[in-house]
Amino acid sequence: MKIVVPENNETNMNECLRKFREARFPLALTGAGISVESGIPDFRSPGGLWTKFAPDEYATLDVFLRNPAKAWQLYKALGKTLEGKKPNAAHIALAQLEKAGLIHGVITQNVDMLHQQAGSKNVLEIHGDRQHLQCLECGKLEKVCVEHYQRPEPPVCSECGFILKPNVVLFGEAVRRLDEIHLLLQHCDLLLVIGTSAQVYPAAGLPDMVKRNNGLIYEFNTDETNLTRGQSCNNLQSDFFFQGRAAATLPLFSGRVGKKL
Repeated sequence: MKIVVPENNETNMNECLRKFREARFPLALTGAGISVESGIPDFRSPGGLWTKFAPDEYATLDVFLRNPAKAWQLYKALGKTLEGKKPNAAHIALAQLEKAGLIHGVITQNVDMLHQQAGSKNVLEIHGDRQHLQCLECGKLEKVCVEHYQRPEPPVCSECGFILKPNVVLFGEAVRRLDEIHLLLQHCDLLLVIGTSAQVYPAAGLPDMVKRNNGLIYEFNTDETNLTRGQSCNNLQSDFFFQGRAAATLPLFSGRVGKKL
């Protein structure tokens, strides 16, 4: 693994830029860390939702089915956390890379939809989205509005009367779009891993798929992870590590990647 510190080591920066330009099908994988500078705390960090709502008490499918009113306490807090948040420079940098044809899509563990707000078009959301409510009985999707998070009782489906659930994946539910993601990764020869430690499955296995196909991993994180240290799935290791805030390192990378060395 090579650490990229542009002001101190242009050699590593130039090498990673050259290899990126040579890649045929780069993709990005993002996690909670990319949205922190948009004012959305990581669920597991101090002040995050999991410090206030234990996942096994509020965020499982079983809890929702048994006690939807209790589960909705978490959804209301999530709605307030995400309300009014805007993309930051990292989201915008990824959208610009896609617009320039330099990456072919973004796989995200986030439900905040900030990639779409920033202009990314091909976004595959593993854990669903916050923009809709979902009826588990008839399958109807309903657009979220502010009133849904203000009413005292959980909203019900206008078609069948079943309690509506935000269209996000709960513990005990299958993740979304995994078949599409695996098809994309068959072609991926370079993966930007941004704001995630890649420890929670199935996202944790995605860098390994790229590595098995002899692809490269570019990691953007504030701190070292198991990927950085080579202690992740199958002991794979990032090829290049940009340490720091994604809102600083990713725009720097995207700004350089289109320029000649």
